[in-house]
Amino acid sequence: MFIAPLILQESAVAATGAAGEPSALIQMLPFAGILVILYFTMIRPQQKRQKEHRAMIEAVVKGDTIITTGGLIAKVTKVEENEVLVDAGEGVKLRILRSMIVEVRGKNTPQPANDTSKS
Repeated sequence: MFIAPLILQESAVAATGAAGEPSALIQMLPFAGILVILYFTMIRPQQKRQKEHRAMIEAVVKGDTIITTGGLIAKVTKVEENEVLVDAGEGVKLRILRSMIVEVRGKNTPQPANDTSKS
């Protein structure tokens, strides 16, 4: 009656190790799998976006229309190493940091027009 479970238990101990625990490699495999999944779903795409944003900011030239983190839409009038001089409209000139630029719209990028049609 108790002999069959003892035989099965002994064979399981022999397969997994002396104390009945799986090897350290087998225990670390799920953690390694989770790290690989996190890398491909979170870390790698974020690094790619940062690289594209950095290239976009470095490519800012005079005449581009930019959008800042504060929502200001302005036209670039002068580009310096860390700063950009922009015209915010009606003679308002502002100096902003390059790192505060969120989006760059080129000179030839079509801008959406306001809907002024009469209904």
